[in-house]
Order: sequence, then C-alpha cells, then structure tokens
Amino acid sequence: MNIVGINPYAAQAAPLLKQGNSNGDVWDLQFRLKLAGFYQLPLDGLYGYNTAQAVKGFQSNFGLNPDGITGDLTWSALKKHSLNRAELDILAKVIYSEARGESYEGQVAVGAVVMNRIQSGKYGDTIEDVVFQKGAFTAVADGQYNLKPDSTAYMAAQDAVRGWDPTSGSLYYFNPKTATSSWIWTRPQTVQIGNHIFAK
Repeated sequence: MNIVGINPYAAQAAPLLKQGNSNGDVWDLQFRLKLAGFYQLPLDGLYGYNTAQAVKGFQSNFGLNPDGITGDLTWSALKKHSLNRAELDILAKVIYSEARGESYEGQVAVGAVVMNRIQSGKYGDTIEDVVFQKGAFTAVADGQYNLKPDSTAYMAAQDAVRGWDPTSGSLYYFNPKTATSSWIWTRPQTVQIGNHIFAK
C-alpha cells in the first residue's frame, strides 16, 4: 500500500471524528481500518457512510458501542489492533530484519509477537515503545533493522495486524542455536516455526 500525501502521525491527538469530517485524520483512520480489514474502498479522506460503516464493524468486533463515531475509546482500540503507515513500515522492518530467511508463516509469527506485545500493554502503548525497547530485538541492536524490507515482509505485517497469529499469543521468540539468555529458556514455549521457538 503506497499512500501518497498522508501524514503518518496525523492521529496522535485522537481527535473526535464523525460523518462529514474531511482531513488528514480521516486518511489515517481509513488507512488503519483498511489495514485491519474493515474498510475495502480506496482511501479518500472523507468520513462518509462507508467509513462510518467500517468504524461500526471495527467497534462491534472489539466490543465497543457501534455508533460509527471515532472517539477516544475507538482510537485507543485502533492503536492496539491496527497501525498507521509509518508504524506499518516499522513492523515490516522488524519482520524483514529478524525473519527474512524464514517461511512466510515464520515471518507472520514475528509480526504477531510485536502485535501481541502492543496489545498486552506490558511493553508500552505503541509499536515504537515495543520495537525500540532496549534489548528487545537483536536486529535493532545490531543495525539490521535499517535494511529495506521487501514486499513479503509488508504482506506478513498486514497479516499479523489482521490477526493471524501462528504463535498462539506468544510474547517472545528466540533461535535456540544462537540464544545466549538462560532466562528465555524459562518461558513457556508454544511452538517452533523454522529457526524460532515462540514463548509466552
């Protein structure tokens, strides 16, 4: 998805949005809804009937009052269960740098761990908090994070955002051949996918 002219940080202030609005925050809202699989039309920055219906679908799915208005509670849920354009780039970079040699499922699994950490609230409230937490990801520490992700990493990121979690809710993963932390072996393991063991 290449959206030209969108401010990726537009929704940081969590504005109240409803039908009739037309601004950069609506672009951000539509991007998040589309990424999460609730909005199917081209992004247009107009909070019309279709955007309101997509918001209602999202609200219903996450136990919110389905009023079609994007207020604080809806923004909060969107930020836990979707990403804006800049955040999607971060997730794709983590997937590519940490799992580019893995199967597609293995790449989605790494993305799912990041999303699980965001949703848990234990590692911060944003993807930036999760990814740039000191020592959290080897690829950030060793600079591989700065590699340019490929289209597969972006597809895996989208699938992870949309809820595909091959790890069954894992918050950690490690390569048993290279792991140096004894602590990571104490975590309850859920599954091994390729070279990574996933754990809670």
